[in-house]
Amino acid sequence: MVTGVVLIRLLAGKEKSALAKIKDTKGVSHVSGVYGRWDLVCDIEADDLSSMSNVVVNKLRNIIGVTSTETLVTTAI
Repeated sequence: MVTGVVLIRLLAGKEKSALAKIKDTKGVSHVSGVYGRWDLVCDIEADDLSSMSNVVVNKLRNIIGVTSTETLVTTAI
């Protein structure tokens, strides 16, 4: 299991519709709205790094209203 955090910037006026689609995306386990440079922080889970890339690149980035993402893969310290 690979876990990560995705920071998401949204297009003004598309926040609610994008948020609804992001919450319904398989692999997204939690979504929080935040203030600052990013609009949302998503926790994601996948079987492996390739599957995680698929969630971000082919699912999240294709949602209308998502303008940019930054993915942080979690690790044990």
